[in-house]
Amino acid sequence: MTELSADVERKLLALLGLGVRSRGAVVGVQQVRDAAVRGKLKLAVVAPDVSRHSLDKVVPLLTARRIRMVQGPSAAVLGAQVGRDATAVVGVVDGQLARGIRALLEASASGTGDAPDPRTP
Repeated sequence: MTELSADVERKLLALLGLGVRSRGAVVGVQQVRDAAVRGKLKLAVVAPDVSRHSLDKVVPLLTARRIRMVQGPSAAVLGAQVGRDATAVVGVVDGQLARGIRALLEASASGTGDAPDPRTP
């Protein structure tokens, strides 16, 4: 997992905040695990500075279910965006939101700047 630029991190946090407010995302290890078990989880954003215990609860399940994980900002920053003190992981259950986040991250990785519109085929 790579470090996010400040601009990409800001956009990612905005999308996650929107997702939580619209119920297109779930917050916390247990809710992410529950969504993964139910087959609803599309993408997980994991804070890089969380405890090994938290990671051990969620990463093996996400790997087994072949759910993409991306490294997000710190647990404190991630938590502040979604209304918590800190959070280890935010899971995206809305397919359109997951596509938008993937497009943002792929565009930043390729260095093309702005992400393409995820609604276009």
